[in-house]
Amino acid sequence: MSLPATSHEQDLELLRTSAVAAGIIASGYFRRAVKAWEKENASPVSEADIIVDKFLMTTLMAARPGYGWLSEETVDTPDRLGRQRTFVVDPIDGTRGFIRGEDSWTVSLAVIEDGAPVAGVVYAPARDEMYDAYQGGGARLNGRPLRRSRRSGSLPLIPAPGAVHQEMQAAGLDYKRGPAYPSLAYRLVQVATGRLDAAVARRGALDWDIAAAAIILAETGIAFEDVCAGPPRFNKAELRHGALAALADMSLKPIVHAALIKVYGCPAEADLPHLSIS
Repeated sequence: MSLPATSHEQDLELLRTSAVAAGIIASGYFRRAVKAWEKENASPVSEADIIVDKFLMTTLMAARPGYGWLSEETVDTPDRLGRQRTFVVDPIDGTRGFIRGEDSWTVSLAVIEDGAPVAGVVYAPARDEMYDAYQGGGARLNGRPLRRSRRSGSLPLIPAPGAVHQEMQAAGLDYKRGPAYPSLAYRLVQVATGRLDAAVARRGALDWDIAAAAIILAETGIAFEDVCAGPPRFNKAELRHGALAALADMSLKPIVHAALIKVYGCPAEADLPHLSIS
């Protein structure tokens, strides 16, 4: 299939305008009596997730009908695997926090080309924070170049699951526990801002959880890897990733990666639960 006519920068502008509109829709349900239920995997979903997802699918696919589509709230199909570019969407990342009334939930949108993110937006409407990036074009926060603010003289600030904290502490790492924002995408991009020095994800994160954050981290020079497989690849038949780490300070890598491997392991290919596409 030939390359799409649109540039990565044009795709980013589409993501930005769509994320703002999606944020307005989602905000109409925020801190209200929203209907919510659990999916088969015990993760929560709300009526806002579904409504925002439908809006984004209609808007983005109308603008780019030749792209593939992958969203947390849409039934997956194999069609996307044959597309050179694919939208990867989480209409509300951090649904648990959204339902509880916490303000760090995000709209997370990305365009994937040949397995790599080339444009992405992580938008936190309740905090009025728009993080965006496109390949080779740098990253921005609310339209200004995103540059990490150094936390000089402070201990590294790292949020992590309890078992990972235990391993890092046992290895002698001197650090502080960071805030565990419910939105994984938001947590990851805080390594780019300097609010966090590292952020990790347990094994099992899916493409829509991390794709938009991945391009923002890449464009700010932050290392982001599956601790067993290296830089994550996207829009494959298998959507799940191993344990992940975003690191601003590479001196943290040996201990953080080792802790994640100790807790979650490195699965053999045969052990990975493959997605059933229907």
